[in-house]
Amino acid sequence: MPADKQPYPSVWARPQRPRREQPLLSREQIVSAALELLDAEGIGALSMRKLGTRLNAGATSMYTHVANKDELIELVVDEVYGEVEVPAADDPAGWRAAITRCARSMRAAVLRHPWIGSVLGEAGVAYLGPNVLRQNEAILAVFEQGGFTLEAADRALNTVVAYVIGVSTSEAAWLTTLARSGRSEQEWVESLWPAAEQAVQDYPRLRKLYAAQRDQNLSAARDDEFDSGLECILHGLVARFAPEGGTS
Repeated sequence: MPADKQPYPSVWARPQRPRREQPLLSREQIVSAALELLDAEGIGALSMRKLGTRLNAGATSMYTHVANKDELIELVVDEVYGEVEVPAADDPAGWRAAITRCARSMRAAVLRHPWIGSVLGEAGVAYLGPNVLRQNEAILAVFEQGGFTLEAADRALNTVVAYVIGVSTSEAAWLTTLARSGRSEQEWVESLWPAAEQAVQDYPRLRKLYAAQRDQNLSAARDDEFDSGLECILHGLVARFAPEGGTS
């Protein structure tokens, strides 16, 4: 079926094309090479032509698996989601611990692949990818184990994922800027600190906060801030939906 005649232009909505012979490249090889290119050079560097050159392959070999760049991005996004730890509903530590580990793993995946934040809203129907589906099914099961109804579990899933993606995408952008500068996080902040202190002189609350944060370990502070925000999210979900066993 031609891409423009599909009900929705997506690699997940398109029937697989019949193969008359064994293709020179596998889908796995194409996705792996695209992921390496994206991690090394960012989303602006990705093109079917450049990927073909990297794989030493013609367009025909790649178009056996993907119709265009958009489909390729769907595949690569799902590959990244495959790195996320899938929580277990019967986790002896309880549902909160399972969701927390999954959220931390999702954040880590975004930080390993900082380009992903720029394509999540454009990745077609990425939520139909097998890794995303497996992850979401597992998260729903964990929330149900914690006493949430299926409908409440769906709301909770969306809330947690929105929090993780929002925080980690901003964090990834910051770390990407640092990497381009050639400075460490501590060096960057030290160079900026005099201007920051001067800027908040007329704002007593900000001045107090900045002073308290002056010598903190920045990496550890980001970890703590993420965990603290996630804990607030989980407490809020319990308060909103009042599930049985929600305190565990």
